[in-house]
Amino acid sequence: MASALTGRARTRLRRMRRALVRLGKIVTVAVALGIAAQCAIRYVVFRAELPPDARVGARLSEAGDAVEVVAEDLDVPWEVAFLPGGDFLLTERPGRLTRLAPDGAGRWSVEVPGVQERGEGGLMGLALHPRFAENRWIYLYLTSDSDNRVVRYELANDGSLTAQTTLVDGIPAAAFHNGGRIAFGPDGLLYATTGDAGQPGSAQDPMYLGGKILRMADDGSVPADSVRPTLVYSLGHRNPQGLVWDTEGRLWSTEHGASSGLDELNQVEPGGNYGWPTAQGDARVPGRTLPVLHSGPETTWAPSGAAYLAGRVLFGGLRGQALYDVRVDVPSPELTVHFFGDFGRIRTVRIGPDGLIYLLTGNRDGRGRTRRGDDKLVRVDPGVLVSTTTRGGG
Repeated sequence: MASALTGRARTRLRRMRRALVRLGKIVTVAVALGIAAQCAIRYVVFRAELPPDARVGARLSEAGDAVEVVAEDLDVPWEVAFLPGGDFLLTERPGRLTRLAPDGAGRWSVEVPGVQERGEGGLMGLALHPRFAENRWIYLYLTSDSDNRVVRYELANDGSLTAQTTLVDGIPAAAFHNGGRIAFGPDGLLYATTGDAGQPGSAQDPMYLGGKILRMADDGSVPADSVRPTLVYSLGHRNPQGLVWDTEGRLWSTEHGASSGLDELNQVEPGGNYGWPTAQGDARVPGRTLPVLHSGPETTWAPSGAAYLAGRVLFGGLRGQALYDVRVDVPSPELTVHFFGDFGRIRTVRIGPDGLIYLLTGNRDGRGRTRRGDDKLVRVDPGVLVSTTTRGGG
């Protein structure tokens, strides 16, 4: 009897072992598939698209000395500012504020406390106070563990950050659509772009800080001449990421459209409604301000940082992988595409105090194909931006 029980027990034990082995294989496969899916989401590489009617401008292969790589091996840089004396100050999305010598060789970094890099969020916008030389104030747009926020610091001479002051918090944060650009306007006030954080309908709610362009005093307060008793300057935005003013004081903003395309270049008016999510492209709805230019449903720019130069708005294309150049001083805006595919994803475009164009690449952001030396700060002589041909033989 004892031997029979022992035999049955052994049989059960063998069956249990086989079941555990099968379960282990299933778990292993499931984990592998889960990791593969996560990688597919994070590391999907988009194909660049050249608009069918685009004028093709500068090419890296023909630019020669007009294009220079200032610094390499940056970690998802997002914004660059120019310090007195010629140094560069950059934000890197994982949470580092990096200072570069004018030649790009010497550098130091400081970790910004409280930054949470998740999805498209992290350490993004950067602006220097108009009187930075006097007060040493810098402004950052960053993702925390609960929201996006605008924070002010004093940048000490030794590179450390002091006097932390949160000016605006509660800006919705999500894996996608965080906005993130900040800039001081010619009125001396600070502007910030915010994304809809995956809540499209809320972009029309004037009390919701997502899907907006905000405008504030240098201490975060509502300006006395605000069109609303809030920080909201304009609404109905999906994911605006570029801010720049022309010589007439007009504000321009670039904005990511839906996945079907319809990215936008908008001239932003105080109190304006730019339609998201009700309308995109040329769709007319009551109260909506139409974009000056949009990509159309067949092409995606994924536009980011913008700059103004001699009657043109320049902006970087992420998925578009190009420097876009739009004449805005003519009745019908003209689009020229420079460096198509040459640098990969372009996150930021700035005009330096030397009159040269500075680009930041974004190929290490999880959606680009990383190239040797990525990411980079690139300097471009604007004289090379000459439209040469029109796609299709025009």
